[in-house]
Amino acid sequence: MAIEIERKFLVTGTSWREEARLQASVLQASELQGPGRLLRQGYLSQAGSTTVRVRVDDSCGFLTVKGPSEGLRRAEFEYEIPLADALELLKLCHGALIEKLRYRVLLDGSCWEIDEFLGENAGLIVAEIELPAEDASFSRPAWLGSEVSDDPRYRNSNLVRCPFRSW
Repeated sequence: MAIEIERKFLVTGTSWREEARLQASVLQASELQGPGRLLRQGYLSQAGSTTVRVRVDDSCGFLTVKGPSEGLRRAEFEYEIPLADALELLKLCHGALIEKLRYRVLLDGSCWEIDEFLGENAGLIVAEIELPAEDASFSRPAWLGSEVSDDPRYRNSNLVRCPFRSW
């Protein structure tokens, strides 16, 4: 079973933007290319704490099933699907779509994914790090703010129902 262990933080300031821009210019040939890939995603099903998500990331589509959280860990199964299928599935999603720009910043061997939300969630910037274990240590960049890993309001599946601008 695929397990995701993730911690999520608010982002403060703008210094992360320069790091993302500099790294993108150095890593243009890698998958960490950027900055700021547009992601569009929606939820086909939200039964309790299990979700089925469809995402379009550049020219690729993905279908993801996430199980309930147990602390910082949860089951996650992600499958690449044809872009045309993903675009059609987005039309079947419940509620609004999440749109965000995703940036990646490498720091001390860890990859931070920074999501700058658009639309009804504009103004929200969140950084996530996937870890090999719940108690794994990692370097905290200066732009990292409060941890929100345990706050369900910051889950994308909840931002569809209750957007950041409505808080």
